[in-house]
Amino acid sequence: MLTSANLASILPFPDIDPIAVSLGPLSIHWYGLAYVAGILLGWFYARRLVDNGRLWLNDTAPMTRQHLDDFILWVAFGIVLGGRIGYILFYDLDPVLANPIRAIQVWNGGMSFHGGLIGTTIAMFLFARRNRIPVWSLFDIVAAVAPIGLFFGRIANFINGELWGRVSDVPWAMVFCSPHVIAAHNGVCPAGPDPRHPSQLYEAGIEGIILFLVLFALTRWALALKKPGTVSGIFVIGYAFSRIFVEFFRQPDEQLGYLLGTNWLTMGMVLSLPMVAIGLWAVIRARQAAARQTA
Repeated sequence: MLTSANLASILPFPDIDPIAVSLGPLSIHWYGLAYVAGILLGWFYARRLVDNGRLWLNDTAPMTRQHLDDFILWVAFGIVLGGRIGYILFYDLDPVLANPIRAIQVWNGGMSFHGGLIGTTIAMFLFARRNRIPVWSLFDIVAAVAPIGLFFGRIANFINGELWGRVSDVPWAMVFCSPHVIAAHNGVCPAGPDPRHPSQLYEAGIEGIILFLVLFALTRWALALKKPGTVSGIFVIGYAFSRIFVEFFRQPDEQLGYLLGTNWLTMGMVLSLPMVAIGLWAVIRARQAAARQTA
């Protein structure tokens, strides 16, 4: 229960303009910059991994910097198209069927990580086949850098005052209302006046920073890239558990709410559960393949 003491300790939500730069009629949003920063920094880190031959099987990377330079456009399309189509299919299908123009209104709901993952996976399959690159090694490269994009994306969600958490009385709870948020929603604060978990920051910390460090240790110290499929499998498992955990603090999408009449099961959990099985299969397959090579 919220008390006057709880209310007095609530952290203020920072009033940050979602528009980072305005150049005449052109507006550049923090959300868009987050995607650009995630892709470019991920590309830079991926090039460093490729340059370090000792990390790879036979001390030779199975791809070149040029491959990564060419792949950046493929992955950008995979993330954006997959993310938007995934959001429509998983979270917003009925409104889009009723009003098809809503499909291109990215401010109505935005993107889905699970859709972006599917789109990126398709892009990786096609690019690897076209360029004769071992697909599992390409999976591993992208998995190792993906937490960078997740971190920036969740920070952008926080700046936009979207995907907020459930109502809470924890000392770091926030009221996700600010002049910019209210202005962006026609004078209404969609999160309401109640203090909530800053679940976007939880996700940025777990899916972004912690998962990146785990994968960094696997690639640099455990030399997991020598067993193609290990890093991508651990990434999928790590993201799935991180997302399921944070879903207990995150408010479900309004149009879906809780599933199956419960007060805890969400679409994010449902979409993440199969990822655990897929990730485990990838890790087991990688170990079996490595064992066959050394037999």
